[in-house]
This record gives sequence, C-alpha cells and structure tokens, in this order.
Amino acid sequence: MTLVFNSLLSVWRSGRQVDAELSHPLVWRHVRRIVQRRFPDDPSMHLPKQPMRRHHYVYGRDRYLTDPPILERLGEIHRELATAQARDAGLPDPDGAGSYTHPDLSRVLHADGKVVTPLFKAKPGNFRVDTEIGEMVPIRYETDATLHFEGDGEAAWGTKSVMVATRSRIGRSILDVDRVPDPGSEAKVDVSCFERLTPHVPGAQAIVYDTALRGVHHQTILRELGFVPVNMGAAAETFGSKTLKRKIKRREKTVHVEDKEVTQPDGWSVTLRLFSEAGAIGLMRPTEAGDLQFTPLVRKRTHRMNAESGLSRWYNDYRLPEHLGGGQITVRLHQDDGDRKRKFNRTENVRPIPPSDPDFPRLYGRRNDSESLNRSLEDTLFLGRAHSLGWRRQQVQMLGWALMVNALTMARHRAAEDLLGAA
Repeated sequence: MTLVFNSLLSVWRSGRQVDAELSHPLVWRHVRRIVQRRFPDDPSMHLPKQPMRRHHYVYGRDRYLTDPPILERLGEIHRELATAQARDAGLPDPDGAGSYTHPDLSRVLHADGKVVTPLFKAKPGNFRVDTEIGEMVPIRYETDATLHFEGDGEAAWGTKSVMVATRSRIGRSILDVDRVPDPGSEAKVDVSCFERLTPHVPGAQAIVYDTALRGVHHQTILRELGFVPVNMGAAAETFGSKTLKRKIKRREKTVHVEDKEVTQPDGWSVTLRLFSEAGAIGLMRPTEAGDLQFTPLVRKRTHRMNAESGLSRWYNDYRLPEHLGGGQITVRLHQDDGDRKRKFNRTENVRPIPPSDPDFPRLYGRRNDSESLNRSLEDTLFLGRAHSLGWRRQQVQMLGWALMVNALTMARHRAAEDLLGAA
C-alpha cells in the first residue's frame, strides 16, 4: 500500500489529497475488495477497516523505501516487471518486424533527462531577515539540487533523472528510472541504464536520444550492447538569434574518414576518399564554381557481426554512383585500434543512420515522445515542484509515477485485446 499510495500521488498530485480520497468509505472499501480478491487465502495480506493515511505513507517511505539497498532492489524489481509487461504488449518482440537496416518503432528504446524543480525556491547562500531577532538567517533549500544545462542550452536548477521508455500505439512503458548525480553525467547514466536493460529486452534494435550521447557512448552501445544508436551529431558551429533566443542554423562537420580502393568494371582500380558530414558517408565532388561539395552515398544495409569476444562488429553497405561503375562499398561503424592510433573518433563522426537517411525522421520522431513523457511527469507535480526533499525520496516517487504509467498502459492493452477477442 505504500507503493500504491506513492503511485496515486501521480493522480491527485499531493499526499493530502490522496489521504482524503482513500478515506472515503466507498473508495477504501473498493481497495480492500481488490486486495481480498488478489489474496483470497491469505488473511494476513488483507487491509484493515481503517483507511491508510498520509503519515503511514511518509513513515514507510522515509524509514523503508529510501534505504539505499531497498531503493536499489526496488529499481531492479521495476525493471524486471516493466520489461515483462512490455514484452506482453509486444514491445520489443525478438520475432517482430524490422531489422538493423530499418528498425521497427516497436523495437526502439527512447530516453531523455528531466530536471525536476525543487520543493523550495531558495538556493544555497540565500538568506532572509528575521525581524524578531534582527539577524540574517539561511532559507531552507534543496540540498541535492544542482545546476543542469538542457539540450537547448537553458540552465535548470533542481534534481535530474533519466527515463528510458518504449511505446506502442496504445501507450508507453517506462522501463527504467535513474538519478543524474552531477551536471554533465547524463550520458554516463544513460549508458548505465541501457546496460541494465539489455538482458531484459533481447528484441530491441535501436536507441533514440539527443546529442548528449557522443562517440564514446556510441562505441559502447554498438560494441557491447549491440544496439543501433540514433541521434543528431554535434555540429561544427551553431548560429543563434539573440532576439529569438534559440539556435536557428547549424554548420555540420566534414571530416575525412578513410580511403578505399574500388575496382571498376573495366578492370581499373580507383581510390575513393570517403568523407563524413553530419554522420553520413559520402564523396567530395567539385562544383562549377570550383568548390568541393559533399555528396552523400545511399545506405543499402546495416549489419552486425558477433565476435568471439562477445563484442559486436558493425558495418554499413553503401551504393556507389553510376559514374563509378555502381556496385557497393562497406564502411566500418565501430572504432578499432587503427582509428585510435590516428586519433580519429569514428563513432562520433560516422552514424549508422544519419539525419540525411530516409529512416531517420521516422525513428528520431520518438524524441517527441520523450518530451511528452517529461511534460506528463511535470503535470503530476503540485505547482510543478517536487513532492518531497532529497533525491532518494524523489527517486521513490519517480518509480511510483512510472508504475502508474505502466499500469494504465497495460489496462488499455488488455482492454484492446478484449475488444479484438469479442470481434
């Protein structure tokens, strides 16, 4: 019931309101009957006649759920249950549609970070004047809050968490929630979440994220986890507008990747200098003005090979233009010792599915769902602020919110199955 009370905070947005709702005789009687049907032969699990109150929840949360080993175990149980529910709903299905070349949306994981505004507005170092004693006294503040920078460059003060989710046409399932302890460590926490989820989601094909994931994180995702990362690369330069206060133009990086020797149909060989721009592989061709213009090659296939070491090797096949005799070339996506010797960050500059690829808009559209997820969390907060003080309490409440979201998704999924069965 402590977990149920915790989840109901996402519905009524305050502990006092949850207390008032559960105290209604009809509501509490309904809850008791549900528990009795769940445990018909175990009277020790039945609820008492007196309803649960807010102080019961606060005591259970602060004395039990926020204990570090218990909180860690609670996160493990959530991952196990959430991924099992997602598999029941067909997400992500190892035998489902899609491939590494064209990942299906039902087999895509998407994640994002969210900064929750603290319960108190004050920050460290803020004081007020106590008129009774005539002295400056410190104002109470959130000790675990820090200054974070979001993807658009805006600063946000609060506690930050990462949420990993997947979704179907019916609804979304939140698979994991974790705290971002320090500014700039979001990507590290993301990869840690993906590592924990990998054994539970064998059918996942791709991961969608923002530009927080860089080359070193792509290397881990490709080689160790075996997923296709889909995100925008860092630009060489970004131009903004002071009046609009947002980024309006990007200048993409163009770097030399490698040289490949290609045999022409007439038997002659030609060496192609391959470049990358915004993660796409292509050739530099002269224009009428005498400048060099980047021309991307068409991606034909993305494939993975499993090495004996347990790591994955990733390659893209590209179609050559007609003036080069057609055919195809293969380009390695992961970084190796040769790249490290010449100090070339391949995974930062070469993307399996770059923004210019036809599949990119369809997959990267899951970023919208991540933003929607952040907004839905904010809507469950009273006045947009955290329900409690301390990151452990807030982590417990984040798990309760995730439990509520997943429960609603499963209820819709079962209702849809009943309708199909009746039809």
